[in-house]
Amino acid sequence: MPSRDLESWMWAEACEMIDRADRLHRQFFRPAILYARRPAWEPPVDMYETLDAFKIMIALPGVAPEHISVMLDGPRLIIGGQRHLPVGSDAQIRRLEIPYGRFERSIELPVGRFEIGNREFVNGCLLITLRKLGTHDAYQGH
Repeated sequence: MPSRDLESWMWAEACEMIDRADRLHRQFFRPAILYARRPAWEPPVDMYETLDAFKIMIALPGVAPEHISVMLDGPRLIIGGQRHLPVGSDAQIRRLEIPYGRFERSIELPVGRFEIGNREFVNGCLLITLRKLGTHDAYQGH
């Protein structure tokens, strides 16, 4: 591998690791008590672009579809909702690693106009199709 390619690869890996660490920090180290009205956690998201739409997958295992809201707010797609503890108040928690409570994820969108299309819940993931309205030059199909 030429040194320039190795440098680019190492830089991309380092940036990805920093992004992952930042996402985990936001997700797990936000004290829920201090932010009672704010979201307690952020679900991870994957986003793919096609010629006419963006496909967005949000990992929400254990969240009932009726407890999820999806809305466009200017240049952002906002997904919010609530994951409830699956046990009653009489249960004594021995370990709690899965985040519960209110969640919200705001996704910056590229310049353009969009419309929320199909939504489906598959294997614990919410799949959203965000249709492009008008022209978009961002697609770099491979």
